[in-house]
Amino acid sequence: MEIRSVEEIQVEGKRVFVRADLNVPLKDGRITDDTRIRAALPTLRYLLDGGAAVVLASHLGRPKGRPDPAFSLAPVAERLGELLGLSVFLAPDVVGPKVEPLARDLEPGEVLVLENVRFHPGETKNDPELARQLAALADAYVNDAFGTCHRAHASTAGMASLFPPDRRAAGLLLLKEIRAFERVLDRPDHPYVAVLGGAKVSDKIGVIRNLLPRVDRILVGGAMAYTFLKAQGIEVGGSFVEEDKLELARELLAQAREEGKEIALPADHVIARDLSAEAETRVTDGAEVPAGWKGVDIGPRTREAYARAVAGARTVVWNGPMGVFEIPAFAEGTVAVARAAADSPAFTVVGGGDSVAAVTQAGLADRISHISTGGGASLELLEGKTLPGIAALG
Repeated sequence: MEIRSVEEIQVEGKRVFVRADLNVPLKDGRITDDTRIRAALPTLRYLLDGGAAVVLASHLGRPKGRPDPAFSLAPVAERLGELLGLSVFLAPDVVGPKVEPLARDLEPGEVLVLENVRFHPGETKNDPELARQLAALADAYVNDAFGTCHRAHASTAGMASLFPPDRRAAGLLLLKEIRAFERVLDRPDHPYVAVLGGAKVSDKIGVIRNLLPRVDRILVGGAMAYTFLKAQGIEVGGSFVEEDKLELARELLAQAREEGKEIALPADHVIARDLSAEAETRVTDGAEVPAGWKGVDIGPRTREAYARAVAGARTVVWNGPMGVFEIPAFAEGTVAVARAAADSPAFTVVGGGDSVAAVTQAGLADRISHISTGGGASLELLEGKTLPGIAALG
């Protein structure tokens, strides 16, 4: 699909609507991590330097289609102004008579932040009338919110189609995401290794099916590994297992064999009596987990094997933790994969909250080729799905 870059549309003297993902964490009304605001800066600076006025929209939290002061974008507008070094105006609403004159009177180099688009019930319903009102605020449209592109919402899929092709485009952040995933899905270098973790096989079915023809090996960790192990007749003790997905796991293993690919499973585990930081832990000798114990992380031999596989790869995709990452005692496997990815000469793409958190907390983010800003969106791209927010730009 041919998608224009923001650098390919005329912006000088225009009002440009930018849909960004400024869904930052807040505590007591204060931003605790401004990473997403910083990620939006390159596109915003490009537009402002190019003589555009910017109407900026984002969601924040889940306010359920009505105004909620706890989810106001006021702190975001204030922080954005600090980072840009200019006064940023906050509109009192999403659309309507109080917003329209503010947008109409914007001068080149100015930014108007609309109030949380999810304050309007039509946003998540992709309401055509809301899309029309949003589109009327600007001359051109730029989507830079990769994290919401898998949702067909009014400010993404709905309003983009109301602009002619030469006045709708992808922002610099969105383009970076698109190009990274095109590379790992359409033209990867080999050997190609995918590392998949998380709790459920059911969450990764589409990813495994879509990646098997493309990759050389899939390294499985996290709780989903125990469903695969049990499907092979291996005892997994009290580890989490999706009992209704055992046959599916067997089918995926069979598909891998038919395609000459490997789905690698843990050869040893860190096990615990329960999922708590104070729990007694052990390391198993093999792949079996004894009764009364739960698998909580990949073991040291598996860490070494997975690290070797990542080190020898030329393309690596990683989505999902190797264990119960939120408990530090069970995070070593995930951290080991993060280090291996950072040390690897491969083109590395990391997506998913815990995987991104692992490389960030370990201080390794700048050594990863691409860290995705959208967990759900990246997962759907890896499944081979077309994202509505991207398709609307075509």
